[in-house]
Amino acid sequence: MDPGSISKAGPILRGAELRAYVAGRLDPWDRPAPAAIRSDLDLNPDLDFGEPEDRAAAVLVPLVERAEGISVLLTRRSDNLRKHRGQVAFPGGGIDPGEAPWQAALREAEEEVGLDRSLVSLAGLSTPFRSLTGFHITPVVGFVSPTFIPSPNPDEVAEVFETPFAFLMDAANHERELREFPVGPSRWVYSITHNERTIWGITAAMVRELYRRLYGGDE
Repeated sequence: MDPGSISKAGPILRGAELRAYVAGRLDPWDRPAPAAIRSDLDLNPDLDFGEPEDRAAAVLVPLVERAEGISVLLTRRSDNLRKHRGQVAFPGGGIDPGEAPWQAALREAEEEVGLDRSLVSLAGLSTPFRSLTGFHITPVVGFVSPTFIPSPNPDEVAEVFETPFAFLMDAANHERELREFPVGPSRWVYSITHNERTIWGITAAMVRELYRRLYGGDE
């Protein structure tokens, strides 16, 4: 698939046409997000983890518009963090009182990787996720200017890198694997590996859901 193409069957879309295509398949970013319809239990329907209290969070899914095609900006979380240390993730975190998901996503991206919000053109909201740890996460999709130079916060981010959008939007690269966890039983998760970096869990599930929304892929 051409890395500049957003449609597998149609013409190559770039610039304003591409942004319009993506926005048309997402929920409006300036309206309340719908109820979560995805969760860690999608691949593990027989597990029962009770009903944890929801904690609102948001992540930015940054699509960097480079001349050679779109790439997706991701981070590797610091090994010194208390939770999810060393994992690949989108910039994001908890939603403060009075914040909309898009405001929280932009604030967290600025705090974590130095992304000035003036360099982001919001496209819309992808499907919310509820994690087994009790987070209700809204993915906010935005196009990022290629002039952006990351400045990661070392307290939170060990590494910032980009992965080709075409690779992430190829369902052949979406694997399911059974993982063991320090607490609770083993469970199935999505996993995507590129250049020896593995995206898994909720982040990989968000990538999978974005693929489904843009391309109408299978569940």
